[in-house]
Amino acid sequence: GAARARPSKATRSSAWLSQRKDDSMNYSRIALAGLGGTVAYFALGFLLFALLPLADEVRQFAAVYRPEESMKRVAPVGMVAMLVSMMALAALYAFAFRDGSSVAQGVRFGFLVGVFAAGSFVLHNYVSLNIGLRLALLQAVAYFVQLLGSGVVIALIYRPTKL
Repeated sequence: GAARARPSKATRSSAWLSQRKDDSMNYSRIALAGLGGTVAYFALGFLLFALLPLADEVRQFAAVYRPEESMKRVAPVGMVAMLVSMMALAALYAFAFRDGSSVAQGVRFGFLVGVFAAGSFVLHNYVSLNIGLRLALLQAVAYFVQLLGSGVVIALIYRPTKL
């Protein structure tokens, strides 16, 4: 038999993003949902930081965290990193999209991502950083709520190109 032409490396490496039987992924909506998730994440973070005693707890561990002025200088790195992360979450949501209530799907998605972040990031850091359990638990609650809210916003914005 004739040898089949092998797809180019560029085709193979970009094909992983569209491994669906139908091509219903809406890339512009993924980008918009990622942006919306980012806004929700920072808005909820600002609110939670004001409501929870996080600032007081962080101050108790000054040897572990950057001073506020130093954080302000590197804050753009964190903002860009969260935007990229939310784009990735929006793409994951699009992969897992099912027809149904956007809010219910967003709560389910945000819940799972929040549990993942609390366990793999916050509580894992509690083991390796010299911080108190109270701070770790407050951070876990804050990140969980931020990601739950971001999941709902992503779900409300994302729509496939066709159902």
